[in-house]
Amino acid sequence: MSNAEHGCDAEEEQSFEEALERLEEIAEALEAGHISLEQSLDLFQEGMDLIERCGEILEAADGKIEELIEINEDVLGTTSLDLEQRE
Repeated sequence: MSNAEHGCDAEEEQSFEEALERLEEIAEALEAGHISLEQSLDLFQEGMDLIERCGEILEAADGKIEELIEINEDVLGTTSLDLEQRE
């Protein structure tokens, strides 16, 4: 099934959870082995694209976390190390 068949017009609009769910579907289809070689290659390529998309989403989330930590340090005058020592 294509992204459009899964309710996604463009890969960039897919959430991390949607992409991960589709990756699971692809893995199950490939593991079952009841599809042609051509279909397998198409699904493999789609899976690789989804892995790249998930990586981009995770990198963006990591950047946002780093930004929030920096803001916290600026506002509170503490460092991450200071916060860890208090726990």
